[in-house]
Amino acid sequence: MSIDGQLPPKVRLLRAAAGLLAKSGGAAVSTRQITQLAGVTAPTLYHHFGDKEGLFDAVVAAGFEEYVAGERDFAPSGQPLEDIRRMWDQHVQFGLKQPELYLVMFGNIRPESRPAVVADAEALMEEMLNKAAVAGQLAVPPKEAARSILAANVGVTLMLITEKAPERNLELSTMTRDAMIFAVSTEQAREAEPDSGKSPVVVAAIALNAALQASHSDQLSSSELKLFLEWLHRISTSSTS
Repeated sequence: MSIDGQLPPKVRLLRAAAGLLAKSGGAAVSTRQITQLAGVTAPTLYHHFGDKEGLFDAVVAAGFEEYVAGERDFAPSGQPLEDIRRMWDQHVQFGLKQPELYLVMFGNIRPESRPAVVADAEALMEEMLNKAAVAGQLAVPPKEAARSILAANVGVTLMLITEKAPERNLELSTMTRDAMIFAVSTEQAREAEPDSGKSPVVVAAIALNAALQASHSDQLSSSELKLFLEWLHRISTSSTS
């Protein structure tokens, strides 16, 4: 990994920290590693961010600002559930375009620790779902729907990031998205939606596939998990109902 030396020192520090955090695998990232990669001295880091933790906070904040800009960068269509689909797709594209930044924002979750970025992302989703609730299209409270949809959205995005770009099947994202929206919608809203043609077994396989890919489960050996995921992938890409 290299950083363009022509960029301003502050930008280089942000990019270096984001890249090192994403590749750290949960291990500690030192100030020395960051400053060496950014091509600056430690006092430069302290000048711009106060300390290393301040820099890490700025990495997440900058990423979320860009994420929010993308989420809001479309005019409401007047069809709230359709807007949720677009919000889902933009979330996935954000992750695929900037995987290192996405992993810092959503991939470094710790047990019993709920990052502010996740709560803020849910609030954005809930804001849109409130409109669907007012229109009588939600079968569950907007907050509950937002949490469920965002969890699936993050899981699918993390799964796609781990795959080689030529092998990514974005149809899995589309099917999971539609299955989640269907699950929180009222019967009236469902009747107005086109049938995806996918059986409940396929939908369940898609959801389980995404969850396992994102969870780093230690309940199965690596070979068992690889085989299980291969089976799930075959089911989830099946065109039969």
